[in-house]
Amino acid sequence: MIDVQRLRVLRTVAEHGSFNQAAAALRLTPSAVSQHIAALERSLGTQVVARSTRGVTLTPAGRIMVGAAESVAAELVHAKQQVDRLGSGRTQLTIATFTSGGRLLLPGALTHLTATHPDTVVHVKEAEPEDSLPLVRQGAADLALAYHFDGPLPGRPGQSSSLEWTPLMDDPLHVVLPETHPLADRETLDIAELAAEPWVLGCRKTETYLRRHAERAGFEPQVRGTTTDYFFARSLVAAGAGVSLIPSIAQTPHTPGLRTVPITPPTPTRHLGVATLHRRNHPHVSTLIQALQEISSRMPNQDRVPREAKKSGVLRQGFARAAR
Repeated sequence: MIDVQRLRVLRTVAEHGSFNQAAAALRLTPSAVSQHIAALERSLGTQVVARSTRGVTLTPAGRIMVGAAESVAAELVHAKQQVDRLGSGRTQLTIATFTSGGRLLLPGALTHLTATHPDTVVHVKEAEPEDSLPLVRQGAADLALAYHFDGPLPGRPGQSSSLEWTPLMDDPLHVVLPETHPLADRETLDIAELAAEPWVLGCRKTETYLRRHAERAGFEPQVRGTTTDYFFARSLVAAGAGVSLIPSIAQTPHTPGLRTVPITPPTPTRHLGVATLHRRNHPHVSTLIQALQEISSRMPNQDRVPREAKKSGVLRQGFARAAR
């Protein structure tokens, strides 16, 4: 029989990458952490971590056991929620969401959810995907409204990828300029035409993506301002601080003094969707996802995922573009 506490210790070691940091997080001694891992390895008959002077990394067996540890932890949280519901008669639903998705997609979906299931108590946590997806894996959130750019959803090394990903829509990034800018009247812009422009950005991940596309276009962007809010970035553009790269979903219908221009292909794009724990059957979650799909299909000026593609799929490490 595998000890649940040893799985918890292994998961913490995988998250922090060292026995010392895991010990601090668990309020144990490094020796106690080492003993738990050694005992787990003896019970399995194989190594779960590879030790080195630079820390520890998971072995293939260790990655399997971390996935099991996440599933066990999530099921225990789910069981506790069911027990709580027996006493209260009400369903608790925790939703993690990124800011612009929470602002424009979630409210209407919540209205539909509470009308359909009036017994629901909703908790909303604002979090970027690198933080919201672990909440789902751990059972601390029932679903995450999230996004990714190229490649897989974000996660830490050693994390299990067995989440259900339901694509909602593709969200292209557009250039936002002052309406007096010489390029503001263009129908489309090649990002190379903005090589000499100063930039203000509303997200660190957007900056990473801009630099990648700028490198392909042969220039180094001059980033003059970084924020954590696209609406703040738009106000800086209106003030003449520079141009910006902003997703369509974060655009307002009309902002005086600004002009939004699409980028010629390859267009930088965010892929929006909902992540849930694999094999979780929850009618309230299903209702919310269906409402989000309906709302996203009505969003103006978006590149939408075809209806036949809007089906859940299990995320694996080889996942490339689930939302394409």
